[in-house]
Amino acid sequence: MLTHHQIAAATRIGMLTRERDTASACAEALHELGRALPLDGATLLEIDPITGTHVQIAGLGYDAAVSEALAAEFVSTPWYANVLRSEIPPSICEDVEDPGERYRDGWFYAERIRPAGVRDAVTGALRHHGRLVGLITLSTATPNAYDTATRHLLASLLPALGVLADPAAHAGDLHDLPAEGGASLVVADETVELPGREPAAVLRDTEFRLLARAFADSHGARLRLLWPVGHDWYRVTLRRHTLGTAVVRRAVLVHEAPAPLPYGLSPRELEVLTRAATGQTNQAIAQALFLSPRTVHTHVEHLLRKTGAASRAEATALAVRDGLLRPTAADVERFVERTPDG
Repeated sequence: MLTHHQIAAATRIGMLTRERDTASACAEALHELGRALPLDGATLLEIDPITGTHVQIAGLGYDAAVSEALAAEFVSTPWYANVLRSEIPPSICEDVEDPGERYRDGWFYAERIRPAGVRDAVTGALRHHGRLVGLITLSTATPNAYDTATRHLLASLLPALGVLADPAAHAGDLHDLPAEGGASLVVADETVELPGREPAAVLRDTEFRLLARAFADSHGARLRLLWPVGHDWYRVTLRRHTLGTAVVRRAVLVHEAPAPLPYGLSPRELEVLTRAATGQTNQAIAQALFLSPRTVHTHVEHLLRKTGAASRAEATALAVRDGLLRPTAADVERFVERTPDG
């Protein structure tokens, strides 16, 4: 039967998943585990979504470098596979082991674990929305400390710990993303999926990825625009984002939502409006788009009528204000929104 302290600790760990300060929440979660379960040391590791390596985000009695080195070796052992497939986190003192060599008879225990004074340890795989995101390991100098009841309790806490260990878990919450639409994180040339979200379709477009990279290099806070994918159009927002707790990376959060072109604008009219918003004259727009100046003038007249703008200047102000833009990577600096200190 669970004790009052164990119930309180489990409740607190669940509440910590709502915290936006992930580093502090992870550290507090380990302290709560220490109140609920026997442990002399604990390490909570996230899987870096870019490199795939295990990185300590919180530890009790574990040096980060040592913990990460042990994890790198542990994942190459057959016992790691046992952790991944076990619904209840396995203990090194379990009587039931994998066929073949027992954990305590193996080199990893003999060379890495036992010399550190560890006599029992338990490791659980952390998942979030079905994705493997990290590991939690508890250890103690007391033999046979992690009985079945203790390990069942830890198993019940793994989902909450998985939220804490997932570096992408709170990206949407931090930026108040709408519930609908696809979203992804972009780090350099890598795409990181967000839990519970469809990947952003616009990222399949090479030209858009160049724009996203230009946005990252601009150090801007936000960029709103319109972008086509096949015959469909999307309202897209790019935001500056910091990914990770232990390893901090500069990322771009991309959110998209299907939407027809506003005001009944045609794709060509949107392109003319975007170029006008950069300050190009009708002559310059005509040369860039291989059109006659008269055709550009006609497009401008049409977009003024459709938007209800009284002048070209008013139309371009509307475009910038509402993100009625289809910019290129070269245009990002002109349209990016910055924070007061950015």
